[in-house]
Amino acid sequence: MSRQVDGVARMRTLQVVVLIVFGVIALRVAYLQLIDRRYADIARGNTLRHEVQYPSRGEVFDRHGEFLVQSRECYDLMVVYRDLNPDGFDTLRFCGVTGIDSGILTRRLADARMHSRTPHMVMGYMSKEDKLRFDECNFDGFYTIYRTVRQYPRKVGGNLLGYVGEVNPDMIKRYPSYRAGEYVGMSGVESAYEEELRGKKGVKISEVDAHGTIQQSYENGGFDSLPVPGRSIVCTIDAELQLFAEELMAGKVGAVVAIEPSTGEILVMVSSPTYDPDELVGRERGNHYMELLRNKRNPLFNRSVSARYPPGSTFKLVQGLIGLEEGVLHPGQRYVCHEGYQVGRQRVKCHSHDSPLDLRFAVATSCNAYFCYVFRNILENPKYGGSQNGFEVWKEYVRSFGFGRKLDSDFLGEGNGYIPDKEFYDKRYRKSWNALTLLSLSIGQGELGCTPLQMANLAAIVANRGYYYIPHIVRSVEGQDSLDRRFYERHYTKVSPKHFEPIVQGMWQGVHEAGGTSGVAFLPGLDVCGKTGTAQNPHGQDHSTFLSFAPKDNPRIAISVYVENGGFGASMAAPIASLIEEQYLTDTVKRPWLVDMIKQKRIYYPVYDK
Repeated sequence: MSRQVDGVARMRTLQVVVLIVFGVIALRVAYLQLIDRRYADIARGNTLRHEVQYPSRGEVFDRHGEFLVQSRECYDLMVVYRDLNPDGFDTLRFCGVTGIDSGILTRRLADARMHSRTPHMVMGYMSKEDKLRFDECNFDGFYTIYRTVRQYPRKVGGNLLGYVGEVNPDMIKRYPSYRAGEYVGMSGVESAYEEELRGKKGVKISEVDAHGTIQQSYENGGFDSLPVPGRSIVCTIDAELQLFAEELMAGKVGAVVAIEPSTGEILVMVSSPTYDPDELVGRERGNHYMELLRNKRNPLFNRSVSARYPPGSTFKLVQGLIGLEEGVLHPGQRYVCHEGYQVGRQRVKCHSHDSPLDLRFAVATSCNAYFCYVFRNILENPKYGGSQNGFEVWKEYVRSFGFGRKLDSDFLGEGNGYIPDKEFYDKRYRKSWNALTLLSLSIGQGELGCTPLQMANLAAIVANRGYYYIPHIVRSVEGQDSLDRRFYERHYTKVSPKHFEPIVQGMWQGVHEAGGTSGVAFLPGLDVCGKTGTAQNPHGQDHSTFLSFAPKDNPRIAISVYVENGGFGASMAAPIASLIEEQYLTDTVKRPWLVDMIKQKRIYYPVYDK
């Protein structure tokens, strides 16, 4: 009897377990069907296509409203491998319609096969005409996405404007908002103002059939979002002047930077050699980029903000100003020059001119000996107790002019230049050095290194009699009331404004009076002030450089020109600067013979042309 009872109990237990299992299954099915929409969404996702809607990139204008960079229509050709019909796919016909190489197509499809549900780009930069021809063929699994591509109406300012390229894996890791196949500013204004120019992506969700053909918009577009175009930018650049400067610098290696002293706005920024920015757009971009990369003159390197050059005699302006502020020099102080400065066996050569001479005439004639005296007086000032302490004081003055550090402009890749410090000389000379050891610094040689932007800023400082606005390349951004406040603040040097007048007068005499080295820069009625520089070069002919601003009172333009291997400052850099000033201030050039001579001049460079 007990065995019979035990059997019934076990049977009922088994029945309860079975009922519980079936109950759990029924509840789970009901939950999935009525509550949990995850699998339904996955199923629906298999029939939905999410298409990124790329915004138009913001356009760039010059200071007069002329287009520097525009956007034009183009398309990316995409594939979802799962929707492809391999048996019915005619490779030859597809390549004939699209113009893509069959080998490239094979590689792109192999990549797409690895993630068959994800869209992959097969080809970029498809024109509107090619897109319409492609649409007529109806290839399963393929579709196009609208986007814009850059074009450059004036074909100027390659290094200045920069270029746009596809994001690489490193960028995607640093900036998660970017996705493979998207484009980003890689250099110049395009990179510096990427956030303003790029805009905001949108999305379009469509229902597609088993062949990848769009049937309708999902939920009547309720989940779509429109792209937001990038904001347009007005540059400080004068396009006409930029083009003229680039033409003058053709066949030469160097840089031109011109600044409006009253605002810090950059009027011209030329790095030579430059390149046609349209070459870095489209399907041949990669080939053109490699050609530019192999060019020994390195046209992709922006010399105007990154190169480090010895400033040469233009740096004498700084020496004179420091001497005046320190009280070791007064404008009427005279020194003799017997074609150079000599102490013992150490000699700094100078060209022939009248002697003795005062500060103004020393600036006008670019006397080396005069500024050797001034430099020694600064470092050997008794109140500092030795040349090494005096050097530290000198260095801080120099830094206040913007040398040896970045100016904090809005241009990426800005270089520091180089001003040596006490530790550098302690290591080189084992702490045994004095003013005579560093004498080459007095004439802008030795270890000094300055960017053309820093030298143009020096011209602006002298033009303003002691202060500068941070140089910047953008004047305004659409929808933005003003730029960063730092661009509106005056930055003063450590030299009082009163000490600038004799330096300005010396620069004026250099252009307007007999014996001055800057006579080629003379422009009737414009009161041009200038200072030539000839920087020694161990790799060939000396570098030619020139600083200038005009007019003397209420100046409108300050400019620096640097031509590698160009010889004397007056032979190459000064004429180029003068022509640019003439064009800007008078809107014409009355010396066509000089324009032709400069344009035809091609310089051999031992470093680049071997």
